Amino acid sequence: MIEYKHISGFLGKEKLWVTNARDLEGADTLKNYAKVTTENFNSLSLKNVCVLDPDAKDILTPEEAKNVDYFLFGGILGGYPPKKRTKEELTKFLPTDYLVRNIGTYQMPTDSAVFTVKEIAKGRKFEEIEFKDSPEFNISQYEVIQVPMRYALVEGKPLVSPELLDLWKNSDDDLFGNFNQDEQQKSDSDDE
Repeated sequence: MIEYKHISGFLGKEKLWVTNARDLEGADTLKNYAKVTTENFNSLSLKNVCVLDPDAKDILTPEEAKNVDYFLFGGILGGYPPKKRTKEELTKFLPTDYLVRNIGTYQMPTDSAVFTVKEIAKGRKFEEIEFKDSPEFNISQYEVIQVPMRYALVEGKPLVSPELLDLWKNSDDDLFGNFNQDEQQKSDSDDE
């Protein structure tokens, strides 16, 4: 919910759609930040669509973005490293006339991905946008967390919701346990 709220803040509620929201917890609250529908994306019969898939062959260009009316972000976050779930669970089921592009192969949080596409649509080339991979965030005087994702930089700082930073700072839970566990399992299998 925090990322949707953040995206809505810089993109605008009218430009952010959430589809297939039948079972989405908090869908009523989400309506404050986006157009929410229970319909599946395919049933909307939209034209001039670009699917953002990290496994796509080509990077989205400003020239292509000018001809796109709708950008589809899969929002399929898995563990670390990414498991190509967008391609397997979304892209291969969509109409073949959809443009399929990437914005780099490094996994981004949804708000950074949307910001990146917004910048490309405004005419900036992907290569002109600054990013920070696996940034560190201070969450207390003695603690720093490193997030294994790519963040767009705005005025030299990773684009992250202040609300999310507060959540990290005030949480007693291991919010990144799944990333740490997946990375540990990868490391263990590399040792074998």
